[in-house]
Amino acid sequence: MRSAIVCFLAAATTAFAATPPAAITIPGEKIFPESLTSAADGTVFIGSIGARTIWRAKPGSAKAESWIAPGTDGLQSIFGVLADDRSGTLWACSGTFVGAPASQPRPPSALYAFDLKTGASKGHYPLPTAGAFCNDIAVAADGTAYATDTNNMEVVRLKKGAKALEMWAGNGAFGAKGGVLDGISVLGDRVLVNALATSKLFSVPIQKDGAAGTVVEVKLNRPIERPDGMRAFGKSGLLVVEGGSGGRLSRVQLKGDEGTSATVKEGYPLGPVAVTVVGTSAYVLEGQLASMFRPPTGAEAAAPKPFAATAVEVGKP
Repeated sequence: MRSAIVCFLAAATTAFAATPPAAITIPGEKIFPESLTSAADGTVFIGSIGARTIWRAKPGSAKAESWIAPGTDGLQSIFGVLADDRSGTLWACSGTFVGAPASQPRPPSALYAFDLKTGASKGHYPLPTAGAFCNDIAVAADGTAYATDTNNMEVVRLKKGAKALEMWAGNGAFGAKGGVLDGISVLGDRVLVNALATSKLFSVPIQKDGAAGTVVEVKLNRPIERPDGMRAFGKSGLLVVEGGSGGRLSRVQLKGDEGTSATVKEGYPLGPVAVTVVGTSAYVLEGQLASMFRPPTGAEAAAPKPFAATAVEVGKP
């Protein structure tokens, strides 16, 4: 009997320890996180613009810790991050944030690869078009990595085993420069991308030879407002954070080139920038990016909010 009780308590303790916390905080000031992702075991990774650091929260932990240091292999400010369990890779978009003084030298924006377990560098790949800005990443079942080039309104790709990125889709198909191509996901045999400034969602078929098919704007039942990070949710769904109307998390269910958008939760006043799923919880990251360009005032200055990602129950896809 005693051994059975011990085993039960041990199992309960393990389950409790792995339970996703209500929030994951990133300690420190001027962190300005921009993206987050999660591995199959529940580890959460967070990219930071201000600290130029990749943070890691171990499964069940309510606090992220510095993991990949600034400047590693030439790493600059971190934008999108994506954990790919199949290849054991943490992908990260690196570049110089918009508010940096023009007088400072700006290394080219690049897609970085790190070992998902150790954080060791596996190489980096500059984006192919001049003036590029690597923003977010998605990986297809065949191992091809896709990333958004925000400045050039393009999607670039890195084939499995390739040595360089190549432009995959764009040429004005996502709109003119300034539309801010941003979040990206892969659903089956197509790539979904959104544009923050124009509040649009696009679908790009992946053809049998790997080339991009015709870009189509997805028709939604209601507009999305300033979409940013998004993640695949099931075989035909997306979770999308929206910066308009005080911030919200939405679920978009796709059928062909049409979609139904439903609100999961509203009220992210500090600016939602990304979402990831751990178990049946979605973590929404608020970047507080507006504070990068102005000092906090009033109540905001008197009671600064910690940088954090908060959980909301989303169930199974």
